[in-house]
Amino acid sequence: MTNFVYHSKFSISLFVMVTFLASILIWLMCFGLLVLWVIDGKIKKETVIHAIFSCALAWGIAETIKIIFPTLRPFQSQNLIPLTLTIPGDGAFPSGHTALAFALATTILKHDRKIGILYLIMAGLVGVARIMAHVHYPIDIFGGAVIGVIISQLTSSKHFVRLLNR
Repeated sequence: MTNFVYHSKFSISLFVMVTFLASILIWLMCFGLLVLWVIDGKIKKETVIHAIFSCALAWGIAETIKIIFPTLRPFQSQNLIPLTLTIPGDGAFPSGHTALAFALATTILKHDRKIGILYLIMAGLVGVARIMAHVHYPIDIFGGAVIGVIISQLTSSKHFVRLLNR
């Protein structure tokens, strides 16, 4: 009986951790950006604007690809229960969460190496958790990460504060 209780507690803990990483961590990363800007002052206004633009563009591209090329998610094709707060109804490829997370992490990395590395680790955790939550395949995560990094790189030369002040 003790072994069963241990496995039940472990299963519940794993479920909670995967759900947190797959569903909530991305929002904490975005909130963290605002904290770094407003409270800590480590991030400049231009970095925040660049991050928001990169994230929105990466997410939009990922969502557009899902509409054009819909693919089943692991929980749909393998009759599994998704371990997320909401049940996704769109296609699997590419991961919009991962695209957004890597766009954010890459943008921050360009401006602050230490915080950027932490954000890259969190972006990787989001991706791995989305696989463990049965809502993405590894190729979906890889595709989302590539989109996020490329979009951040392509938009990095834009001076957003100057564009807003025109």
